[in-house]
Amino acid sequence: MGMSSGEFRESLRRLSPRVFVDGRQIESIADDPVLAPGVNGIGFTYDYTLNAANKPVAMATQHTSGRQVSRLLHINQSTDDLMAKLELVRVLCQETGCAMRYLTHDGFNALYQATHRIDEDCGTDYHDRFVDYMHQVQDSDLTVGIAMTDAKGDRSKRPHEQENPDTHVHIVERRKDGIVISGAKAIVTGAPYVHQLLVVPGRAMTEADADFAVACAVPIDADGLTIVARPAGRPGEVAAKFSGRYGQSTGVCLFDKVFVPWPRVFLAGEWQHAEFLTKCYATHHRHTCIGARAGFGDLLIGASALMIESNGLDANQHPHLRDTMVELITIVESFYACGVAASVYGEKDPSGAFMPEPVYANIGKLLLATKIYDMHRLAHTVSGGLIVCLPGPDEDHNPATAGDLAAVLSGAPDIGYERRANISRLMEDLTASYTGGWYSTISLHGGGSPEAMKREIHRSYPIDEKAKVVGRLLERGVLSGDEATTDQPGQCCDDGCSAPVLPKVARAQMRH
Repeated sequence: MGMSSGEFRESLRRLSPRVFVDGRQIESIADDPVLAPGVNGIGFTYDYTLNAANKPVAMATQHTSGRQVSRLLHINQSTDDLMAKLELVRVLCQETGCAMRYLTHDGFNALYQATHRIDEDCGTDYHDRFVDYMHQVQDSDLTVGIAMTDAKGDRSKRPHEQENPDTHVHIVERRKDGIVISGAKAIVTGAPYVHQLLVVPGRAMTEADADFAVACAVPIDADGLTIVARPAGRPGEVAAKFSGRYGQSTGVCLFDKVFVPWPRVFLAGEWQHAEFLTKCYATHHRHTCIGARAGFGDLLIGASALMIESNGLDANQHPHLRDTMVELITIVESFYACGVAASVYGEKDPSGAFMPEPVYANIGKLLLATKIYDMHRLAHTVSGGLIVCLPGPDEDHNPATAGDLAAVLSGAPDIGYERRANISRLMEDLTASYTGGWYSTISLHGGGSPEAMKREIHRSYPIDEKAKVVGRLLERGVLSGDEATTDQPGQCCDDGCSAPVLPKVARAQMRH
């Protein structure tokens, strides 16, 4: 049996990480208000799993142990597993906006595949180490953050060329009992309130970068680790109808000579495998992001429908509203359909794990990354301007203004001012606030920039096969017209085919 949200909070209270938010050190990550929306978000995933009705999608049997575990900690063993994970993430993000815990799943699957590959090539024992670690996390039902993106420094230079080597996490010492790492990982989702971090490389490496090719598990309160984070959502803001309850913190993780014992080290210098691990994680994560943003899209669709209703309108009677809603729905379901295709066409890796089909996964993520702004625009279109001109909620309780506002800003007679105002503020929170901007940016760059996805699509797509199809047509003369003119003269022209007669001006231009 897994943890509840209350037990998750209690497990965080037993940890003592060094965390700073807005210049202030956090005493309790489980209880500080600035992190509460993030703790709530992950907590929801625990309670959802405990509901018996949700277990078929939220739980799975881990093949290496035979035990029932959270699907968010599970290694995919079939295309059905990929589909169930996608559906689960969508449902969780309908409730929370971003459930965060799904990153553990993506990191686990990538490391399961990569460590198997490294062992086959290098004769190491990383895979057994990782499986042992994974079992411990599953048995304790922990949440593990993924520390992948390095601070990077001068992006025109490779890790070993940086003036400050700490812009990338790297091995600074190898000991009999483990390694010591230093450096910085940035944009670590949920960093302040997870149990552990998985450090993984974020790019391809050369032999000179071998010390930067490192993957390992680090407790969140390890000596030498400092997390400098943002608040989760908009805690404490009355107008933050959604992000005051659910939000996400990201943190910069500073590793200062952090010791990692060998049983928790899964890559240590095998630079030639860093690229595979990076791309493997990216594919899993982009597939998962499709489900996450589809859940967010569901929030926008629902809020848009309620805004139309509260404004006293009916989309069925107003074609411009109907068409706008259909466009919003089409965007959300189009990129989700790519996620479904990536699941259905998933492929079995040599490790035995199943990988989402990479072209569909990357196309789906590219669509959501670039269409998130259109999703906001469409939601704004059907909502009207009230979402940004409505006075703040304090005025709802101001004797001098409340009555007048309620009288003139009510919409449909059966809706009332309070409900219309709440829906408007929800839409503002999701699309036109700090939270709205955050969702746009994280959708664009989370899991890699659009450029990274374009490169992967071009690299993985079977363009040569498409060229061969046309080549076979050419070989049969289908495209040349040879067969057509031999058997049926004049098929494409009523009077037969002949060279066009050019005007004198055109002939003169050709001669010059």
